[in-house]
Amino acid sequence: MVLLIDIGNTNVAIGGCEGERLCFTGSCASDLKKTEDEYALTVKGILELNGFTASQVEGGIISSVVPHLRTVLYQAMKLLTGHSFLLVGSGIKTGLNIHMDNPAQLGSDLVVNAVAANAKYPKPLVFFYMGTATTLSVLDKHGTYLGGMIIPGLRISTDALSAQAAQLPVIPLAMPQRMIGRNTVECMQAGAVYGWASMLDGLVDRVEEELGEPVTAIATGGLLQVVLPACRRHIIPDPHLRLNGLLILYQKNQGRRR
Repeated sequence: MVLLIDIGNTNVAIGGCEGERLCFTGSCASDLKKTEDEYALTVKGILELNGFTASQVEGGIISSVVPHLRTVLYQAMKLLTGHSFLLVGSGIKTGLNIHMDNPAQLGSDLVVNAVAANAKYPKPLVFFYMGTATTLSVLDKHGTYLGGMIIPGLRISTDALSAQAAQLPVIPLAMPQRMIGRNTVECMQAGAVYGWASMLDGLVDRVEEELGEPVTAIATGGLLQVVLPACRRHIIPDPHLRLNGLLILYQKNQGRRR
């Protein structure tokens, strides 16, 4: 089994693959206070919860946007499995042609998503990641990574509104009963869901205008299911896009270790 680990600002996503088949997925909190031993025990528990053991893990790969946890999880997996996992970063083969001013600045999370999207979907394409931040990335018809956007995330934006406006409560992110809200919570939910959906629709339209041709639109990340039902554009949900990208990178880079 190959273990796929994606460390985000809020959660650590974990997947196990045998061949091309994703056997299980799980997650835990991204906790800077946890030690290598604690993460090793956490991942061991997730494996056992899904009917697997650490001895079945033959290797793995880690992507991280949290530098400290990158090292902690690497050491934790070496402790748990006895294997040195691949790390997404400089020196890893991606197959991507990145047209950024400084390609090295492109986050590992965006690289992994781009690798998966490039392999799975017709191009040109635009993909959104909806997590702590909302990001937009664009690949042209040749699969070249052109660039994108970084936008404050839906949860961050809603929580900031509640924190800065004395009479506005913290709300659950959910589809409201109607678009035109009739109470404070409904109004805030409608603004969050329909406002974000309109943004995604509009951004896809503008990317198509700039490229001069239609695009395939994809969305991934923990908050995509909240917003996608309200979108008017056809945006394909792919909750496992990043895990698929990690598997592709693992297969491209077998034999390389830190």
